[in-house]
Amino acid sequence: MNPIQSSADSFQNYPKVELHRHLEGSLRLSTMMDIARAHSIDIPSSLGGLVQVQAEDPLTFQNFLAKFATLRLFYRSPEAIHRITREAIEDAALDNMRYMELRFTPVALSRAERFPLHDVMDWVVESAKEAAEKYKVKVSLIASMNRHESTELAEQVAWLAAEHVSDGIVGLDLAGNEAEFSAEPFIGIFKEAQQSGLHITIHAGEWGPAANVRQAIEQFGAERIGHGVRVLEDEYTTALASERNIAFEVCITSNYQSGVIPVLQQHPLPRMLQHSLNVTLDTDDPSVSRITLSDEYKIACTDLGLSEDILKERIVAAAQAAFLNEKEKAELVQSIKTELKM
Repeated sequence: MNPIQSSADSFQNYPKVELHRHLEGSLRLSTMMDIARAHSIDIPSSLGGLVQVQAEDPLTFQNFLAKFATLRLFYRSPEAIHRITREAIEDAALDNMRYMELRFTPVALSRAERFPLHDVMDWVVESAKEAAEKYKVKVSLIASMNRHESTELAEQVAWLAAEHVSDGIVGLDLAGNEAEFSAEPFIGIFKEAQQSGLHITIHAGEWGPAANVRQAIEQFGAERIGHGVRVLEDEYTTALASERNIAFEVCITSNYQSGVIPVLQQHPLPRMLQHSLNVTLDTDDPSVSRITLSDEYKIACTDLGLSEDILKERIVAAAQAAFLNEKEKAELVQSIKTELKM
């Protein structure tokens, strides 16, 4: 592979498709400051250090997840949630996004002020629809839940997500602390959700072993895997994922910052491609990591050696793995191919 030798600006010009971006990891610092003033939230002057990964931070999943404990302080009003959703989509549009699936965690958004989950769901759906139209980005939503929270809450989220399928919620996601909490209690909930028309993506093989990827595919019926970079630790699981064309939502910077990958340049993405795995490029939490998807494209090419042709293939692969109906997907794929001159 001959890596692209280009500036960051040239990667900004690529049309983009993103399948793995968390709303809760997309807050602008300026917006957090505004919300803090409006709601008299006492925060230190070094807010950035609490909500964004810094150069001096330990590169561990504990440090990475700790950022979200502070972020939960800012979901203080319907107006704040509307603004956060709108700005996340605007920021994606500024990075030349054509289609994105924005995942959000209703329990996290509701916690600070004990908002009803159905209200939170409505606010995000409404704001996403308005912002998608305003900024001319096609947006679908994925409702997410965390492993460390109760199955009762997860059932509520799944039920509400199924009610909003016609409103743009296309999938269900299981996220959170994979190192210390099992996914097993949630299997039944996800199987039922799939029967109601929701697509399934599972965070697996990030801070946990390849066995979690196999579980996600075989027991949850996952069509896509969030991260999944440890899949290569097991030959059977690698072959299974390749055979079923499971899409991997790979987030290079996040994997490095959260301690999954000790050296950025040793990220397994190129080896995943060599094993015929269907890899897509994503940001995970652009504000927490202080990146854009253009930055991820640049790292993939300059640090990991992807060629321009392979980068284009991976952008198209993301479009092909979108949780859209066949007509919408075909239109998106053709549009992206046309822009990429493929």
